[in-house]
Amino acid sequence: MSMPERDFGPGDGPAAKVSVSLRSGNIRAVRERVGARGFSAYVDAAVERQIERDLLEEALQANEAAAGPIPQAFRDEAAELFRSVKSAPEFLEEDGWRTHEAS
Repeated sequence: MSMPERDFGPGDGPAAKVSVSLRSGNIRAVRERVGARGFSAYVDAAVERQIERDLLEEALQANEAAAGPIPQAFRDEAAELFRSVKSAPEFLEEDGWRTHEAS
């Protein structure tokens, strides 16, 4: 008998089959990227990344509530850093950014 879902944190525990509804265009795009055999792993990784983003957003909101908003200068610096990393030569190669982003 498997343990209840609540006993596992995001990214942990055994795989379990569930039914979800996805838009047809998303299904096609995933299958084109990973084929039918990698579909579940791709969706599982995407869900885990979304949970991480949600938790990060909650942490940022809690920090802003406690310490005030992030100064615009820091926001600008972070945006510039992201742009410089995204335009790095290894990411400009054919499919380079997509390969790094999806792995």
